[in-house]
Amino acid sequence: MKRKLTIIIAIVLSVIAGIAITAKVVIGNMEANLEELKNISIQNVDLTDVADGIYFGEYTALPVSAKVNVTVEGHRIKDVELIEHMNGQGSGAEVIPATVVGKQTLQIDTISGATYSSKVILKAIENALNSAGK
Repeated sequence: MKRKLTIIIAIVLSVIAGIAITAKVVIGNMEANLEELKNISIQNVDLTDVADGIYFGEYTALPVSAKVNVTVEGHRIKDVELIEHMNGQGSGAEVIPATVVGKQTLQIDTISGATYSSKVILKAIENALNSAGK
């Protein structure tokens, strides 16, 4: 009976240790991704090189991700549809697509309090426009 209890305790401790190690790795990866987002650059795309069409783009830097469809007509961004946005507290950045359409550029200010989400959405739009030439 004592041996069974010792085995059970050893198994429980092993499971707890495994969970703790996994959590530390996941949190470390998220922190690294968010640190990378601080320094990410968003490049403007020359719309004269983009043919009319609807282009899909996505970008992920866990825990934030975005998927967009960008509609281009007459070398202008007609619409940016935010298909999916996993954001935590960054829902304020969901105005970014409308701002990009209004200003016709990716060189816009991020939303205060939603900087990471702003950058992820902008990078998804950039990726969509860059896919136009491929």
